[in-house]
Amino acid sequence: MNDRPENPQSGSDSTAARDRCVCGEFFDHVRDCLGVSPEVKKHLANSRIEFLKAIRSVIDERIERLSAKGQQGTKIAVE
Repeated sequence: MNDRPENPQSGSDSTAARDRCVCGEFFDHVRDCLGVSPEVKKHLANSRIEFLKAIRSVIDERIERLSAKGQQGTKIAVE
């Protein structure tokens, strides 16, 4: 039994069609409220992807910054 909500707009049973994210929920809600054209639907789908890529970039930069801070201090030779 699958606890995830199915995507009624998609006829495929792929993982991407079943996985939901906050961005997807938001854009689906906007589409349902405004009744947008296919061109706008395509634009919203592309913007969802770009938004998630932006979040990934922010996380990657933060990881790099935290990793670089690990080399603090001075080596001391012990006799």
